[in-house]
Amino acid sequence: MTRAHALSGEQLVLSYGRSTVVHGASLTLEAGRVTALVGPNGSGKSTLLRSLARLHRVDDGHVTLGGRDGQPERPVSLLSARRFAREVTLFSQSRPTPEGLAVREVVAFGRHPYRRGFAGLSAEDRRAIDHAMSATGVRDMADRAAGELSGGEMQRVWLAACLAQNTGVVLLDEPTNHLDLRYQIETLDLIRDLAEDHGVAVGVVLHDLDHAARIADTLLLLSAGRVRAAGDPAEVLTTPNLSEVYGIRVEVVQDPRTGRLRIDPVGRHTARARTTASDHPSTQEQSRENHR
Repeated sequence: MTRAHALSGEQLVLSYGRSTVVHGASLTLEAGRVTALVGPNGSGKSTLLRSLARLHRVDDGHVTLGGRDGQPERPVSLLSARRFAREVTLFSQSRPTPEGLAVREVVAFGRHPYRRGFAGLSAEDRRAIDHAMSATGVRDMADRAAGELSGGEMQRVWLAACLAQNTGVVLLDEPTNHLDLRYQIETLDLIRDLAEDHGVAVGVVLHDLDHAARIADTLLLLSAGRVRAAGDPAEVLTTPNLSEVYGIRVEVVQDPRTGRLRIDPVGRHTARARTTASDHPSTQEQSRENHR
């Protein structure tokens, strides 16, 4: 089935000052699918994502927003800030902790693109806020002061604010950072819910390759600002691809029981332990030998 693209970047060239950090990268986010960007530090993942959100200037190439609600495809540069914010949400890595505000008030930030002047929250705003808090597990702390929360709790509050924005495209930059195991998995599940249950086009930057393999429909592997591989996770997350890009032996196998990819970076100590195990039979094996 062919899906209409929701947001795409074509041959994007991005720089910091005179230094080009992304070289002709292209990607397409599709409604109802999760596209994950992975790669080493400095590979251009977050910069590429921010360019889609109009937060990083595009030196060359173009970003277009696909038709939604019958609208034609449009260059994002032609949209007003309010119009763009009603269609694209960005969850960024660094957000301040707002002092003097309750959690519910922080989540309400997500409704600003829909509000006029100093008008109060509408019934639709309140429904969106309540739904976002429930989906991210922060409803029980709705009346707590944001300044009292841990880093992981605040991460989920900002994610709730993004969901309250209720857009057709959601961009997330390392959303599982600072979260414990439970909330990492719940955040990954929420990302899949956005795509599968709500038809949202999701673009997400992840450092954890296992997380990317778990949730992505499409993967982009970046290195030194270039897309080295793109496609199905099983086609992208291969031993040759990852070993080359990360500069370390990375073994990839498919779990025969679950079908899930298992990614195993091989460091010096792992290699040494394997060599030792192969050179010396295990205690159990040696015991069997002694009794023969």
